[in-house]
Amino acid sequence: MDFGKVDDLSKVKFKLPADHASTEKLLASLKKKKAAPHVYAGCAKWGRKEWLGSLYPKKTKEADFLKFYVKEFNSIELNAMFYRVFPKSTVEKWGSFADDYFRFAPKMPQIVTHIRRLKNVEKDTETILESFSGFGDKMGHCFMQFDDRFAPNAANIENLHKYLQFLPKDFKVAVEFRHPDWFQEKVEAEEGWDMLRQMKASTVITDTAGRRDVLHMRLTTPTAFVRYVGNDGDPTDWKRIDEWSKRIAKWIDAGVDTVYFFMHTHEEKNSPRLSKYSIEKINKEAGLSIPLPRLLDDGEGKLF
Repeated sequence: MDFGKVDDLSKVKFKLPADHASTEKLLASLKKKKAAPHVYAGCAKWGRKEWLGSLYPKKTKEADFLKFYVKEFNSIELNAMFYRVFPKSTVEKWGSFADDYFRFAPKMPQIVTHIRRLKNVEKDTETILESFSGFGDKMGHCFMQFDDRFAPNAANIENLHKYLQFLPKDFKVAVEFRHPDWFQEKVEAEEGWDMLRQMKASTVITDTAGRRDVLHMRLTTPTAFVRYVGNDGDPTDWKRIDEWSKRIAKWIDAGVDTVYFFMHTHEEKNSPRLSKYSIEKINKEAGLSIPLPRLLDDGEGKLF
């Protein structure tokens, strides 16, 4: 992921912002649940050859990468779905590799969000929903990303509202905005955030070096969807994860019942290692026991 990439990290203020006032209000309204929260953590893709010898045994065929991935992580942010709509049979095959506790979080295809920008996409959406149905109960939240052309104006907010109304009621969505005006406390932007709350649509919070504004810290539902962009193992990566683990523990303690924490890095080589560290820290801070991925090159033994 190149979004938010910068050359000089020393100029970036990485401190995690306080929760937005609307998040504090939401958290105060939640009831603490006795049941354990659903916390899903992993990477954004599985088809990375640089993970051979680390996440995958060295001679693993690319066609078998997912079979190994699902043994080590409990979720994946599936960016591949953004570029094409896969046949339901292909999606069913992917789903068959994972156990019942695994969750796929596919990205809404670009035909809806970037090309047609929510206009005249009913037929496309029906095809997409048919594809996604192949995941069955292993389907998590779908995240809808809008680029920096999607400003918080009345027309865009209304189109998004209508689209969310068109989706099935049991279809779970998290929305990611990138236009800077969404984070400026402007009237129309606030109307858009309020609409998401009313529609029970979650938000995507992205933590990346070059766009600190998208780290908006707004939760609109008891689901947190975090896209963390590391800098290939830079020392700041680990410190940022430490902060995130404490914040996630705070949210869970307040009653947040579902958390997605997906790891990106610009080169992706270190994503599994950073993701493993994030799981360790979330487990420690929140008192959880999410299984840790076993990496072949970290001295913890083999996958076999």
